[in-house]
Amino acid sequence: MVENNATAVFKALGDESRLAILRILLKDESYVELLASRLGVTSATVSFHLKKLEAAGLVSCHRTQFYRIYSVNREIFGQTLESLIGRTPEPDDDTKYRESVIKAFFENGKLTQMPSQRKKREIVLRHLLAALDPEKEYGETELDAFLETRSIPDYCTVRREMISFGLLTRRKNPEGGGDLYRLTNADREN
Repeated sequence: MVENNATAVFKALGDESRLAILRILLKDESYVELLASRLGVTSATVSFHLKKLEAAGLVSCHRTQFYRIYSVNREIFGQTLESLIGRTPEPDDDTKYRESVIKAFFENGKLTQMPSQRKKREIVLRHLLAALDPEKEYGETELDAFLETRSIPDYCTVRREMISFGLLTRRKNPEGGGDLYRLTNADREN
């Protein structure tokens, strides 16, 4: 198969004259003069368009005694659109993006401000929670002390955000005092 460039193929297909030539060639192979006659254009015009189609790998030609005979490269037309343009690359992980968000909102390991964008806020909250033990249940005082040393002065808002994002669960302490908090399965940094 001719190595094709999807851009060249689509550019070649983006011209009505070339499409008309391809329609004729899909039925039967032909030569320049006959194509020119059928299309009502000059041989030079047909030759110009055939060169573009050939460069894109859409047509091929072979020589007989006096003529160059053109035919459609059916292998290309038999391809799926996906194989022609190539598969979508696998989404790469967003590690670099997360790192840039953390760098922008943390200074010396402490959160300097809460991002306004939801996705960035979630990254920041997950980063804060990464230091906690997922198997442990934290009392409110203990969690507040942890957040106070690592986040903005309004650490209570940070804690509420963690709950609203589903990163922490909260339940009443049966022994009284403040509530108890535990990391959920959604707390892991991806």
